[in-house]
Amino acid sequence: MDFQNVVDSISTAACVVSVETFEDGSCGKFRIVTGNRAYLDTIERPMENVVMLTKKFVPNSEYTEYLNRDLNFEDSCYRAAVEKKLLHSYAHPARFDVWFNMSFLPLAGDEGNLHFCMYIMEINFKPDAKRLSTISADIASAVLETCIRLRSDDDFSTIMNDICEDIRELCDSEHCCLLLMDKAKRSCSVLCEAFSKDSKLLPMEKYLDENFYSIAESWKDTIAGSNCLIVKRESDMEVVRERNPVWHDSITKAGGKTIVLFPLEFKNELLGYIWALNFSAEAADTIKETLELTTFILASEIYSYKMMDKLHVLSSKDMLTGVMNRNEMNNYVDALIKGKKGESVGVVFADLNGLKVINDTKGHTAGDELLKKASAALQEVFSPHDIFRAGGDEFVVVLTDVTEEELYRKTEELRETAKKYSDLVFAVGYAYEPALAEVRTALRVADENMYLDKKHYYEMHPEKKRSSVAK
Repeated sequence: MDFQNVVDSISTAACVVSVETFEDGSCGKFRIVTGNRAYLDTIERPMENVVMLTKKFVPNSEYTEYLNRDLNFEDSCYRAAVEKKLLHSYAHPARFDVWFNMSFLPLAGDEGNLHFCMYIMEINFKPDAKRLSTISADIASAVLETCIRLRSDDDFSTIMNDICEDIRELCDSEHCCLLLMDKAKRSCSVLCEAFSKDSKLLPMEKYLDENFYSIAESWKDTIAGSNCLIVKRESDMEVVRERNPVWHDSITKAGGKTIVLFPLEFKNELLGYIWALNFSAEAADTIKETLELTTFILASEIYSYKMMDKLHVLSSKDMLTGVMNRNEMNNYVDALIKGKKGESVGVVFADLNGLKVINDTKGHTAGDELLKKASAALQEVFSPHDIFRAGGDEFVVVLTDVTEEELYRKTEELRETAKKYSDLVFAVGYAYEPALAEVRTALRVADENMYLDKKHYYEMHPEKKRSSVAK
């Protein structure tokens, strides 16, 4: 067969790939036999910001002469050339900021242990909705179900847990997990995960120590520029071992034998990864095609969720001290009143003594620093989510399911903790109520007790009053 005439008859970029096989069923070399002018230009005249390993095309060279090894590309070529299957994929490889519309066509003319297919690609600089939606009915149904779940009235965590279980079932895998990454904090967190009934794998929380972010960060190089990593045989796992020995050791010791790993990216931001362990290799084609589209949708939803979460943080936090603001306190108190009956509530009012003197004598910058010290001292004793800056130099702590004795110990601990910070003295008042519905009563009584404590302090330290400075 004249392969050059074949590719020259194609208007978009096209090449012929040869796949070498051995008697034991394993593969040898994957070579680019020839290509049309449009394909050769992708190597010799690559797009801006695309770096090829070499810019000189040599017929019958291994494809790894031009690009890093890609297990997905090899698998598609094998299935087209050896198994004589017609394949199509629409994907966004990490190595390029474009979308590839790819087809793999089986070709006749096998020569001994050499088998051939034609690889045709079209480049889109933005995702094409029509291309994304050109999928089988079964896959469309699975993706549509995901979209419907995301639009339901359930909370986001519940929705994602359900979707994670759906993906696990789709992959027929032992474990499925969606992991989020925080680049600023260099930390990872589990958004959701699902296990098969007979799984002996441990929850991901068991592995999320301070070093795990570095492992997750290394997955980008392990995927090596493709849009995902699918490891379904021992030879694939050997590639993982070569690229990422630390992760290979970790995953195999944990019981992982096969892996599907997809990055979750939106607007060029890596949000995290979704993976399935010990999946059904027979379902690999369906898994890849479904997750290519599902992860695109999930990444968009997670990005929106994180943006909303950031907006909530901005609207609920006091920017100077980092604790919750008065608006958030009011919302929280309203929620407590509507909440469970019978649970106790404790309130602590902590007001800064001498802040006005600091502002008058040392300036507002010094006053702001004292407020930050106050916040730090409070967070040594109480959870940040329980602390609110009610306004000015006044902080409020609201605790639920607490005893009166515990509340008293906490207030005394706060007084002692404040001594570690220069110029920091709290006027403290607390109140306890046996029922959540009486939280407003606790707030009022704690406020009154705080003012009694403040009055006593200024009686003992009249020089700290603002009026004495004015004189």
